[in-house]
Amino acid sequence: MSNNLEENIDGRATAGDTSRTDSLLTGENSHLNFPQSVFRPTPNAIEIKNVTKHYKKGNFLRRQKTTAVDGVSFAIEEGELFGLLGPNGAGKTTLVRCISTLLIPDQGEITIFGKNIFRHPLVVRRQLGLLTSGERTLYWKLSGRDNLNYFAALYGMERKVKERRIGFLFELLGLNDFADERVERYSSGMRQKLSLALALLHDPKVLLFDEPTLGLDPQFARFIRGFIREELNRKQGKTILLTTHYMDEADELCDRIAFITAGRIVQINTPAYYKREIPHKEIIGVRVAGRIDVEPIRRLATVEQVSAHSQDGVWQLRIRTGKGEGILADLIELLRREAKILSINLEEPTLEDVFIYITGRSLRDEG
Repeated sequence: MSNNLEENIDGRATAGDTSRTDSLLTGENSHLNFPQSVFRPTPNAIEIKNVTKHYKKGNFLRRQKTTAVDGVSFAIEEGELFGLLGPNGAGKTTLVRCISTLLIPDQGEITIFGKNIFRHPLVVRRQLGLLTSGERTLYWKLSGRDNLNYFAALYGMERKVKERRIGFLFELLGLNDFADERVERYSSGMRQKLSLALALLHDPKVLLFDEPTLGLDPQFARFIRGFIREELNRKQGKTILLTTHYMDEADELCDRIAFITAGRIVQINTPAYYKREIPHKEIIGVRVAGRIDVEPIRRLATVEQVSAHSQDGVWQLRIRTGKGEGILADLIELLRREAKILSINLEEPTLEDVFIYITGRSLRDEG
């Protein structure tokens, strides 16, 4: 597996684009005063080599070491939207924290545009924008505008550049009418928009988005996804690393996806390749009201795999089988004994089906 990863990293290397590197030192970034020698042209925006991170848990006498990230290696090209797809606890957030310099890994090397993040942390941080979910990265007693003004001062942005940038971001994200409201009065979606503005404030070339739509209602989640793909990636050419456990989000947004589980990268490829690669089997999608025992379903002839999860009292099952029509009658009979069938369909494989096929785990499993 490691040989494949090395070939994948090396195989994607191309000649450096000096014009894009030079743009780091011009325009709205000119106030950051980078020396010209800081960033040399490089084919990859992010390179991660054999990164490992351990945590120690328990008291002094019974401390146990847990490996959150285990020998991870991959590279992300400049302008690429790269996804880390895996269940909760797979190591996604820990890896993002290591890349953003919030955590120091126990082993390995991370570079941004060829610069080691631990040898040149201040320079690298100016080229990174970080967006997390479920964390209080904003000051709730301040207004949205005051939050951005405060962080702009920390970045050392000149007044005219700061005012132009903040005005641009409020307009871009539809926050103009709420710019002077306290953040504590914002909805969760508006706070996530403001957090996104904060990540973009210093116009970084690399963006790290850790579960950017987690906990948002469908309307705001749809806006965030569209903004990431269309505005930031396609229009502005930002390099984006996005972590998620939502298969549809990864499929919709990402150029390439790395499957991660138990702290290890299992495979890296495009969404289309993943879905082509899975052995051609039929997938039966089932929605039922009420709890269902999946063990009798697993024992049906030709059934190879069953995944199930519940949401708002509705159980959703995905059944991989060699012959879907052949088991429908027996499946319906089993389901009717325990629950009310809401829908049953033959479906195309999804990224979650591929993830389960490759790793043997569901994206909804806890790590």
